Amino acid sequence: MAEALWRHDAPAALSGWRAAALAVLMVALVACKPVSGPVRFHAEGQPATLSEWNLFVREDGVMAPSAGVVPYDLNTPLFSDYAHKLRTVWMPEGKAAVYDGEATFDFPVGTIISKTFYYPRVAGEAADSDAVLRSQGGEGALAGGRLQLDKVRLIETRLLVRREAGWVALPYVWNREQTEARLMRSGELVPLTLVEGDDGAGGRESALYQVPDQNQCAGCHGTEIRSRALEPIGPKARHLNRDFDYVDADGSPVRENQLRHWRAQGYLRDLPADGAMPRVADWRDGTQTVEARARAYLDVNCAHCHSPGGPGNTSGLWLGSAVDQPLRLGRCKLPIAAGHGTGDRRFGIVPGHPERSILSYRMISTDPGVMMPELGRSVVHREGVALIEAWIAAQTGECGDAG
Repeated sequence: MAEALWRHDAPAALSGWRAAALAVLMVALVACKPVSGPVRFHAEGQPATLSEWNLFVREDGVMAPSAGVVPYDLNTPLFSDYAHKLRTVWMPEGKAAVYDGEATFDFPVGTIISKTFYYPRVAGEAADSDAVLRSQGGEGALAGGRLQLDKVRLIETRLLVRREAGWVALPYVWNREQTEARLMRSGELVPLTLVEGDDGAGGRESALYQVPDQNQCAGCHGTEIRSRALEPIGPKARHLNRDFDYVDADGSPVRENQLRHWRAQGYLRDLPADGAMPRVADWRDGTQTVEARARAYLDVNCAHCHSPGGPGNTSGLWLGSAVDQPLRLGRCKLPIAAGHGTGDRRFGIVPGHPERSILSYRMISTDPGVMMPELGRSVVHREGVALIEAWIAAQTGECGDAG
């Protein structure tokens, strides 16, 4: 029918090849199916809108990664005021990251890493409501990194872009209509109300979600104090070594190990045998030990700063999952320069006594001059605190005069 309509209006002198091409275009328009164009890598500049990168496509109320954009997740994610996160990676054709068993992978120029922060909506609340679910479930998320837009509130999408001169951080904030995200170099404060319970009948807690400005991005991603160069934090083998629910060409769910999937997509090379790949625990997995879960939690939330070469190295507190020195982990360790951040507690960790440990004190604080981590939260991660307190409580031994 579309072809017939076109021929009725077409000039008789129109060449055959042009008529055929336009007929195909008319059929596509009648089908009303959005076509996902190629991802656009911007080698310079700071595009004003997220859509200029073409990382996502919308169809039938679902936002999905564009062709070639690979979604991923971490065994234990970093806490950000209970926000859920859709993570994706894209690399230019023929380019691949180089595997590393400990550090962040070596990503090629042209890589775009995205992290979209969102919350499940509260049933019955207006579309523009600030009330969102305080949840650790998968509400609104579908296989393949897709999001049901009527079930989630999009807050921001952060990009880490690998250019010739290094990584650049670009924070994009979603509008109220949830139709576009705009670059906010100076950051943004988003007032939210965290609601417990799927029906919205649970407790409510105010949160002031902070979108970091471009300088604050270096507070976490400047993982090497000497260079201060930005680096991704999550894409390390131990965090990525897990299964993920992808979708194949016909839309069927396919569960596959993420590292093997990256290799199959041409995004990762030099991958060792499966048995040689490290893996940290999922902090929510009750079948794993408290020790493994707590160490994974501290690794992803704290170790990018508290490491031998990180911005927090002068504290002498190193919290990576591979650290095996009890004193470096804070056990019976005197603080170096914590000031009033100690809460009058003497040691980083007092075995068996989280109520006397500086580590737990700083996790339960929301005082900007005390709380840890320093950025990325305005509320206490209750479940994370409970895990770390259980880990400290399970430790045995004495620190001498703990005061």
